[in-house]
Amino acid sequence: MKDINQNSGNTIISRLSDWLMTLPQYFIPQHILSVIMHKLTQSNISWFKNGFIRFISWKFKVDITEAEQQDITQYSSFNAFFTRELRKGIRPIAVGDGVVASPVDGAISQLGPIVDNAIVQAKGRNYKVDELLAGDILLSERFKHGQFATIYLSPRDYHRIHMPLTGRLKSMSYVPGKLFSVNPRTARAVPKLFARNERVICVFDTDFGEIVLVLVGAIFVGSMQTVWSGQITPPYGKHIQRWDYEGDEAITLEKGQEMGRFNMGSTVVMLLPESMNTFSQEWQAGKKIRLGQALN
Repeated sequence: MKDINQNSGNTIISRLSDWLMTLPQYFIPQHILSVIMHKLTQSNISWFKNGFIRFISWKFKVDITEAEQQDITQYSSFNAFFTRELRKGIRPIAVGDGVVASPVDGAISQLGPIVDNAIVQAKGRNYKVDELLAGDILLSERFKHGQFATIYLSPRDYHRIHMPLTGRLKSMSYVPGKLFSVNPRTARAVPKLFARNERVICVFDTDFGEIVLVLVGAIFVGSMQTVWSGQITPPYGKHIQRWDYEGDEAITLEKGQEMGRFNMGSTVVMLLPESMNTFSQEWQAGKKIRLGQALN
């Protein structure tokens, strides 16, 4: 009984700590700060951008040896460094029909089956698929028995996003929202975090049915962009926007091909249809994953 009470007390203290540390985010001007950060990351003043790169590399232990360009002074801006290209062949893409490759470097936040239209955000916190997809009920219905994987990208990670399967672009939606941090602490503290934050929803047709990649914005994420549309944010909109693609606009991207990128750390939520093989038990919340590794 003593151990149970102690564990319960520790849980309450941990939740209170998460809440207190996250509380200031409700009051700060999230979008204004993100616009300022975006301008700073675009600066090409040599002493500033080189110092910024060195500080972030030291602070977050960035492995620059994996980059195609390892001389930090050659990057035109901090953003160019942060969205740096990796050396060819350093991230082999898992092969095989129906094998889903991780779209990013990062850490598994949560993953598993979608049960009763609910996605697990953190222990004790769920949100609905239709909330993530901005109320698109028809699209949400296609994933009510599917799977999800939420992968968090920290500032040290490679920040380009690649295709988990070969897919034909069907639609893209921009959804305005908050810009809470998306780190694990905030995910534990803020209800429906990924359905509240600004996001870009990308839908693809594949041989296994539709898949969705949701690029979730966050505080200090200066921009989100896709290879077919360029920069989506900033500016930050006030209304949902949707683009449908047909004919030549409905490009096909091969598995492992780049589809977009983030500035600074953020999160990708991937939705897969019921027809896909289940995720490997190897992958658990908190485990590091690299672009191209097989998820199932």
